Amino acid sequence: MKKLKSLPTFKSEAEERQFWETHDSADYVDLSKAKRARFPNLKPSTQSISLRLPLSLLEAIRIEANKRDVPYQSLIKMWLSEKVRPCP
Repeated sequence: MKKLKSLPTFKSEAEERQFWETHDSADYVDLSKAKRARFPNLKPSTQSISLRLPLSLLEAIRIEANKRDVPYQSLIKMWLSEKVRPCP
């Protein structure tokens, strides 16, 4: 069995991220002992963006969102997700 290296102590998440970008986890972790984990309450990270739309387009989106009883920003996200998601 391969001897595992000990993990260094990291001063920040950024330092740890940089470490893992240049090191192989197989040298530090015995994956044969790994257990499946679930994180049901984990929410994906989001970032705000600014998007300029013609007023007529924004109004049409708001009307469609109102018909579906969802916020217009949520409807835009749903539509973008449907278009960007690769086909199976």
